[in-house]
Order: sequence, then C-alpha cells, then structure tokens
Amino acid sequence: MARTEKTRAREEDRDEFDERVVDINRVAKVIKGGRRFGFRTVMVVGDNRGSVGIGVGRAQNVPDALRKSADRARKNMRKIPMVGTTIPHEHVGIVSGARVLLKPASPGTGVIAGGGVRAVIECAGIKDILTKSQGSANVLNVVQATFAGLTEMIDPVEEAERRGKNIEDVQPFWTRSRNGQES
Repeated sequence: MARTEKTRAREEDRDEFDERVVDINRVAKVIKGGRRFGFRTVMVVGDNRGSVGIGVGRAQNVPDALRKSADRARKNMRKIPMVGTTIPHEHVGIVSGARVLLKPASPGTGVIAGGGVRAVIECAGIKDILTKSQGSANVLNVVQATFAGLTEMIDPVEEAERRGKNIEDVQPFWTRSRNGQES
C-alpha cells in the first residue's frame, strides 16, 4: 500500500515539472572479458516559474538511466533570479572548456539559444534571452555551463541593497520607468 502511494506521488511530481531529455549517449566500460555497454542520459527538469535542475544518469538500459537522471535533476533544482521574463544581468557560465554567454533581452525577443542551452532556459521559464555557446561543443559541459551561469546570477533586490541603490538602478534599462528621467 505504501508503495502505491509513493508511486502516485512520484507521478504527480512528474506532471508538475517540465522534463526534457537533452542527450542519450552509449558508453563502454572496458573489463577483462571485453567491453560492457551502458547508457548515459542528461535530463533537464524545471517548473517554468524560475526553478531548474539538471541530472545525469547511467545504467545498463535507457529507461533506468532516464529515471535516474530525472530523479537527480529534481533533487538538484535551484531557483533562478528573474526580472519579468528575462535574466537580471549579463553573465558567462564556464564549466571545463564550455563557455555560455547569457544576455538579458527586451520583451518579445524570445529565446535565442540552441540545443542543450535552449532546454535549460525554457525549463527555467525564461522567455526573453540571448545566448552564445563558445568553446567546447560537449553537450554535457554546455548544459552544465548554462546551469552554472543561471545559478550564479545575482538577484537585483539583493544587489540594490548591497550597493545602497534603488532597485530600478540595477535592473535592465528597458524595465526602468521613464517618469524620473530627464532629457
């Protein structure tokens, strides 16, 4: 009975989140008798409201690897600071040889990203952003660099408080009101 409740809770959890498989890769472990093949999967899980997580799962078959990566992604979820539908400031996420430039964009721009970067951005719920993947094209490193870049973002409220400024002074220019500006 407890098993069915746990399974039902897990299914409801899956319905709540946006899950995207970014990469499925066959890997080999060399052992005494030859090679043992398995699968590595990379999955992104987000709630489309500012929280996102990535997970990597390895197993002998694909469904087990996907389940593991989804569970790890849910445990690894982090809150991303957002200003409206974009990010608060420009940032470069770096993991190993992969570099991902993340730039805020004005409303209506959309998600300008490709591959794994797009999956992470869309699962987080960011609607307007400009990105550029530089350096390594390794999918896992690019996804991790994007995630690192997003989690290293500084919340505009905290930054304004730290610098002793008004919140409008630290947000992107298109969010500022035009009433207080002089010509």
